[in-house]
Amino acid sequence: MNPSSIKNIFWDVDGVLADLNHAYYHFLTGHPNYRDQFKDLKWEQLPEVLPILPEYGALELKTHPELGTEMDRDFCADQTFFRDRPLYPKVIEVLNELNQLGYRQFTMSATFDVEAKTAYLRDILSPVIDFLTIECVQHGEFMHDTAKIDRLRDCYQKYNLSPKETILVDDRIYNQYAAIESGAHPVRMRCEFTTDSPTELSWIPEFANIEEVKDWLLGR
Repeated sequence: MNPSSIKNIFWDVDGVLADLNHAYYHFLTGHPNYRDQFKDLKWEQLPEVLPILPEYGALELKTHPELGTEMDRDFCADQTFFRDRPLYPKVIEVLNELNQLGYRQFTMSATFDVEAKTAYLRDILSPVIDFLTIECVQHGEFMHDTAKIDRLRDCYQKYNLSPKETILVDDRIYNQYAAIESGAHPVRMRCEFTTDSPTELSWIPEFANIEEVKDWLLGR
């Protein structure tokens, strides 16, 4: 992939623009259904509580071996915890700079509650929604379904985009496959809890924050 050919950027939200791990930690240690059990949980112990599945490559509440489904439901139902995903540093500044350079930018967020997630995104990303297009997609029963593939393809038609000029920046491994299958270029975001990509995806560029993505795009 030649970064200079890229004109369109789809940013995943959780793990890329916003810190979902922060939300998970405060949910486990603060929600009335779980705070007694996890009151002594240390930040670095999150992967012990939420084992990372190979196809995910990042933390998910639903991977808790006994309470995953219940945790996911409770998290989505409580807006205090659901919205407690602060933006990573410099997100607004980088999005603004890339907009000034002519990149078309979108969010691509998969969720079980599209209305609640869209409201959260419009709030936290309010400084940039004059140019940032917010796209939320409804998950199916499983996290690794075709939801993002289908929505990406819809967006290419809706906004007249060329997949070959498009990147999806995402932390989940299954969404790297979604980008590839849709015809776009995958870019992976990493944090301290993400696991390595499978060998067959080792060619995908990986970055620790969106400032690094910006520098890569600009050839720095």
